Amino acid sequence: MRKILITGTKSYIGQNLEKWLGNSPEKYSIETISLRNGAWREKDFSVYDVVVHVAGIAHIKEKRENAHLYYKVNRDLAYEVAQKAKVEGIKQFIFLSSMSVYGIENGLIGKNSPLKPKSNYGKSKLQAEELIRSLENTEFNVAIIRPPMVYGKGCKGNYVRLANLALKAPIFPGVENKRSMIYIGNLCEFLRLIIDDFSTGLFFPQNQDYVCTSEMVKTIAELHGTNIRMTKLFNSFLRLISISTVKKVFGDLVYEKQIDGYKKRYTIYDFETSIKLTEK
Repeated sequence: MRKILITGTKSYIGQNLEKWLGNSPEKYSIETISLRNGAWREKDFSVYDVVVHVAGIAHIKEKRENAHLYYKVNRDLAYEVAQKAKVEGIKQFIFLSSMSVYGIENGLIGKNSPLKPKSNYGKSKLQAEELIRSLENTEFNVAIIRPPMVYGKGCKGNYVRLANLALKAPIFPGVENKRSMIYIGNLCEFLRLIIDDFSTGLFFPQNQDYVCTSEMVKTIAELHGTNIRMTKLFNSFLRLISISTVKKVFGDLVYEKQIDGYKKRYTIYDFETSIKLTEK
């Protein structure tokens, strides 16, 4: 039985991973811990095999006043947890990073793509990666996960905004774009495999197929019986807009298809099924 400690009791990914692994109580013993105060420093990590670090700051508007929090939580705290895990004999440390470490809003990302984060979120995640990987040795496996946009029932972020538009907007731009995304169920299965294999290295989980923003909005609307008309009238205008949000929604941003070898093993839910489960 694998004994697993998940950091971040309020984490969306952490809560879903706990439920997912909880379906196999004969294989996994799971515990979660909050890092919001210093009590975690007194906890004995030596009784666990794996630490999955999902605690962090995300989905808040970046301002000059809160910039330091990203580095304090996403970098310094993550590194401190990893140090404690190594000292106390943890065999594997899994760190949830982000696609944001690449710092691009459009394009194709491969294993050798340059790392040039622009946001404090992306910078803090990359710096945490570098610090944590410096701890790795033959007895302390480190797995760095860089997922794209994660969606699922109860998620936060851009998916919620798109779902609201699908239910309220009478028309929506019919743009044929491609986005790497991952449904929370597929991500949890991916993490389960990483744990089972005691894997180490960099990983880039994504759904088997790229997602088209317009197709996603249309599917959500249809599931709720809402009529939304797709139009290409705005497409040429959208291409001229350099606003970050527009690029994130309608631009192309994908990982290479063969960027990791776990793909066929963890893609349990196809796109349509994942949207149904998210919206039910």
